[in-house]
Amino acid sequence: MRKPFNWLQATILKALTEALFHRVEMVIPPAQVVANIQHQFSMVEGGKPREIGLTLYLLCIVLGGPFFLLFEPKWRARRVEKRLKRSRNDLMQDLARVRGVIYAGYYGHWQGESQDDNRTNPVFADIGFTLPCHRVRGPGEVPITPFPGRDLTAQDILGHDSIPDSAGVIVIGSGAGGAVAAANLAAQGQDVLIVEAGPFFPSSAITHEERRMTARLFVDGGIQTSRDHDIVVFQGRCVGGSTVINNGICLRVNQEGSTHPAAKNVFAEWAALGAPVDEARFTRAYETVERRLSVLPIDPKSGRNNGPHLTDGWRAYAAASGNPADSDAPATWFSKNYGPDGIGANCAYCGYCNTGCPYGRKQGAAQSFLLDARRDGARILAEARVERIRWQPELDGEDRVAEGVDVVLPNGRKRFIRATAGVVVAAGALASSRILDKSGIAGAGQGISLNIACPVVALMPEDKEMRAWDEDQMATYVDCGDFLIESHFQPPMSMSTLMPGWFRRHARRMRNYNRLASAGVLFPADRRGRLVNGGLSFKLRDDVELPLLRRALATLCKVHFAAGAIEVYPALARGQTLTPDDDIDAFFEDAIREADDVTLSSSHPQGGNARNEDPAMGVVDLDCRLHGAANVLVTDASTFTSCIRVNAQLTTMAMAHYATEDAPFGPVERPTRDEVASA
Repeated sequence: MRKPFNWLQATILKALTEALFHRVEMVIPPAQVVANIQHQFSMVEGGKPREIGLTLYLLCIVLGGPFFLLFEPKWRARRVEKRLKRSRNDLMQDLARVRGVIYAGYYGHWQGESQDDNRTNPVFADIGFTLPCHRVRGPGEVPITPFPGRDLTAQDILGHDSIPDSAGVIVIGSGAGGAVAAANLAAQGQDVLIVEAGPFFPSSAITHEERRMTARLFVDGGIQTSRDHDIVVFQGRCVGGSTVINNGICLRVNQEGSTHPAAKNVFAEWAALGAPVDEARFTRAYETVERRLSVLPIDPKSGRNNGPHLTDGWRAYAAASGNPADSDAPATWFSKNYGPDGIGANCAYCGYCNTGCPYGRKQGAAQSFLLDARRDGARILAEARVERIRWQPELDGEDRVAEGVDVVLPNGRKRFIRATAGVVVAAGALASSRILDKSGIAGAGQGISLNIACPVVALMPEDKEMRAWDEDQMATYVDCGDFLIESHFQPPMSMSTLMPGWFRRHARRMRNYNRLASAGVLFPADRRGRLVNGGLSFKLRDDVELPLLRRALATLCKVHFAAGAIEVYPALARGQTLTPDDDIDAFFEDAIREADDVTLSSSHPQGGNARNEDPAMGVVDLDCRLHGAANVLVTDASTFTSCIRVNAQLTTMAMAHYATEDAPFGPVERPTRDEVASA
């Protein structure tokens, strides 16, 4: 195993570990924490390990240089508290985020290879956590066992020695947008090649070793951030894209009974911006995708405790508030692409959705549309990053024509693959924008939106055991009109990184793991971002997003208390505690002055290559065809004209279907069976 951090960087990590765990009874030594961090980052591709290493140098300097390494842990802890925990300086707050790396190294401790090897894992035992294969399921519950036969195999993936010189249509990306487009085009008879930057992980290769799955399945190992580090952006980087590591949530943008009646009408807003959709066609696209994914409300037994905690708390809160808008808010179970129950594939609610489903029970892109595409002859090339589209020589007065794509392989070798019919760009909002920008497309990467999430953890009374880790990670939601509240919980490593608090307070909260409930707010930040030198520049407004965030977090805290919580821990940099007697609204007015004061993340980047009938206002036209190009489509969430506010998977897939259902590259004459037989 290569060690991404050198001797000095490892020494800094060890000193930080000893400071953060000062006066905490550790069950593994600091040296083991450092070894765990080395192991995790050895699996992360790209420049993120180097970035973290350089950050460690700067962090050491601001904490006292050699004195921080030489003095005792008590002195170091005081230094960390003074310079990092208490600071409102932007640089110090950015550096303080390294605490999450340390906590991941401790709570992500893994022994050997298998779950059985971790039956006596001391970290899991210390917080009362049980791995899925050691849990006892009673009568009527779903066994935690694989559902086989619904996965791509290694034979479905091209080797790098078998890369074709050309294909009819090259689809860049294999996630929600790319998979649907590829399936439609292959069914229309096109010769489709799907090119995916990330690796291939069938369900059987996915494990519950969080550090490994996070490192291998996510862009930048799950710690991709905006340029100023204010927002963590989670995106999948594997065959199947983010559908592998998301929670399978399928929400339409506006649907009676599921959407707050006061919520903005997304399609009306798009029309006002110059990007109307045919709503009847789009509804049919939703229906087509929902049928293929067997989308249904989840079984309430998979939500157990944390799911009803949110909906019961909301109903109590709404009844007490007397606000009609609260009474109008849908509070219900998510609809998802798990199952279906009828074939015995229903969710086993192991609680590990965000590191992939090892049991084949989630119908992500790799268990649905990519299978369809393969059955119709599409080929899949993994671990091959498309750098740019190459164009044919331009002719005066004519649209440019894509000739093919330049691909970079893991060893640095480059290949050109010719596209005889066209190119579909569906690599995700950020990657698609980068590809189009490098391909010379003006306006690519502008007007990027995010659905931004922020968690609030709650402590329940001693007699109220939650065991929220033994259920579906995200089971219920409340649509409050301009933001959502969604139940949410995480396995130990991930939970430790989002858990606010420092030193002994953080350790106490993690040792109350079985008494914790958790939910998060999800709010829109509409067209606040753009790509700058390939990175996401994104700023929240003092008069729009920050007041909305304060109000949303205050509401969620009150809902937790209405559900019986005795303390809540909003995801603030300082890790404060709130109790039922506190003035919650006043607290957030003071506590959140800028984005650095709070932990923010997004799994739903949108926009960057927006649809618009006016080429001056959008990158693609109303059919998702690149303006000024004859044979290039964009079929992912980067085409969204404004922020859709809700989880983006279903609408991304519907948009891809909308763009590709009517043979956008023209009809293809299929050979008859007799012609195939005689060939």
